[in-house]
Amino acid sequence: MNILVFSWRDPKHPLAGGAEQVMHEHMKGWISSGHMVTLFASYTPGLKTEEKIDGVRIIRMGYQYWGVQLAGFLYYLKHKEEFDFIVDQFHGLPFFTPLYVRKPKLAVIQETARKVWFLNPLPRPINWLIGIIGYLGEPFIFLIYRNMPFMTGSDSAKKDVEKMGISSNHIAVVPHGVIVKNPPTSIKKEPKPTIIFLGVLSRDKGIEDALKCFKLLSQGRDFNFWVVGKPETEEYGKKIEKITSALGMMGKVKFWGFVSQEKKFELLKRSHILVNPSVREGWGLVNIEANSMGTPVVAYVSAGLTDSVKNGLNGVLCSKNTPENLTEDILRIISNDSELKKLQEGAVKWSRKFSWDNSVEQSLLLIEGRR
Repeated sequence: MNILVFSWRDPKHPLAGGAEQVMHEHMKGWISSGHMVTLFASYTPGLKTEEKIDGVRIIRMGYQYWGVQLAGFLYYLKHKEEFDFIVDQFHGLPFFTPLYVRKPKLAVIQETARKVWFLNPLPRPINWLIGIIGYLGEPFIFLIYRNMPFMTGSDSAKKDVEKMGISSNHIAVVPHGVIVKNPPTSIKKEPKPTIIFLGVLSRDKGIEDALKCFKLLSQGRDFNFWVVGKPETEEYGKKIEKITSALGMMGKVKFWGFVSQEKKFELLKRSHILVNPSVREGWGLVNIEANSMGTPVVAYVSAGLTDSVKNGLNGVLCSKNTPENLTEDILRIISNDSELKKLQEGAVKWSRKFSWDNSVEQSLLLIEGRR
């Protein structure tokens, strides 16, 4: 088949994260099985309007937050005869394909947005206006998709989609795999306790709570605090600087920015604990990546994170979603060598359960109509 995938970001987008990586791995697998794939995504200054990555043809048009949906609609009208199957990826706003596509299609969703709508990076009061419209409007969007098959990556996400009125029979859970870039064997854990935050720096990912946790941990103790990732917007990056300064943590927190895959896994291997205070995830791929490097996770009890973090096996889920509870759990683990070792070993074993070969095999059954 010739498959068209709609997504608001592509793998090279500066804010691309787990959702983009997941979709890219599925598309690579479909191509390996003989299909052709075109990814339609938003335009990013500095990137080509068209290119190929791992065999995936990428078309970039439209602004990422809303213009890309209109651009995608116009592109489809012009090229609809070329495609046999359509994939509509949700990320807040989907592409509303049930309204204009009459060919076989699949909706892909990592998580419903819900209160994340209120954590958008737009200036006040626009952010609240968009938050209210998005939060109240999201259930109505799903009405358009009530007869469309869905693919998601976790049981938490499936339950959330069901709450939006989609029948359980229409939702397939396809667990994600993990790609590991193994650092040299000479790379070891840091001599002093090292806590790492990894992901896009945004309110919904919990960077502000992570910084507050770092402040509490630093009081009378010697830790490394690492933040790996790029701010969601330039304005929010400045806010993070102000928060760090107000907490008295300038110079105590190492901001690595965006790093390569190789550097990411090196930093994860050198760290002792990944902190993940995200408000909502589809799965929490960074948790499995950290686990593969023998690094357990201390996380909030949030949708998605409760699927990727098994309490007491590969990490710890906080009893309450507060920086104070993050701090308490981290201190307990770091001060107990036997518990830390147990979690490190459990993390590696847990990470080995996830394979992209198995995931792609399942998604192929969906797009080929055999599931």
